[in-house]
Amino acid sequence: MRHTISVLVDNEFGVLSRIASLFSGRGFNIESLCVAETLDPKVSRMTIVTSGDDQVIEQITKQLNKLINVIKVSDLTAEEHIERELAMIKVNANADDRAEILSTIDIFRGKVVDVSPTTYTIEMTGDAEKVNAITELLRPFGIKEIVRTGKIAMARSPKSGK
Repeated sequence: MRHTISVLVDNEFGVLSRIASLFSGRGFNIESLCVAETLDPKVSRMTIVTSGDDQVIEQITKQLNKLINVIKVSDLTAEEHIERELAMIKVNANADDRAEILSTIDIFRGKVVDVSPTTYTIEMTGDAEKVNAITELLRPFGIKEIVRTGKIAMARSPKSGK
């Protein structure tokens, strides 16, 4: 099963390397990894997507918690959470197809961030299924390049306001 793990870490050199080494040293794959500073510049949040059964994920979580620069580890998979991904898609856009491409982008609430005489570069945010769906719809026009961030996620706030 695919799991989304949020890890708060000290924002110091070598932390990313130690976490990646933990995964590779134990034969676990990182399917996607996003890292950025939090509001506190001394702390970064890593969003790691990996696969494994409950026993494997428990082992990963325990091993992450043993690392000295790790502040907090949360498996968001079973929690209410919000997740998004960013993609930039460069697609062929000849004169005959431009209107149809723009219509498709509009339906998905994407936006064109760069235009050339022969291409559009589209920015798309949403869950992975939404990014996959627009990618498949744009494929017949000819995708020249695609870049995806991988998943970022955070736990939802309690609905009761507590």
